[in-house]
Amino acid sequence: MRQKNREITDFEEIIEVMKHCDVLRLALNDDGYPYILPLNFGMDVSDGKITLLFHSALEGHKIDLIKKDNRASFEMDCKHQLQYFEDRGYCTMSYESVIGRGKIRILNDEEKLQALKKLMNHYHPDDNAYFNPAAVDRTMVYTLEVEEITGKRKKPK
Repeated sequence: MRQKNREITDFEEIIEVMKHCDVLRLALNDDGYPYILPLNFGMDVSDGKITLLFHSALEGHKIDLIKKDNRASFEMDCKHQLQYFEDRGYCTMSYESVIGRGKIRILNDEEKLQALKKLMNHYHPDDNAYFNPAAVDRTMVYTLEVEEITGKRKKPK
């Protein structure tokens, strides 16, 4: 990282940033080009390991790419604040972000329900939010087991 003073090194701080993000951008390999998707996500943190959870239709280009090459990178960001200093003719943005990579695994039918509950919990914490169980059979659920992760923060001036 070029500016070390912006790096978030504490694991728990990185997790807190992730909790504030509502969209994750997932990058897959599409014949040598990145294929980037904005996704809703859930998170499971256990024993110092992060597992990201996603859902989608049972088929499509994204699923074909995952089955072909399960390596992926991701990015998420939040707390954007545009700052303009007219007297200096200077404009900047404060933010928090997390990037990382890992491998995707498509979950089997027995694992889906618990993963979908964790995904819902990201957007409805502690609510045990209801979702129609009929959707489970027509939903692909997959995880990204994070292998590398970094966090960055640019504080407002």
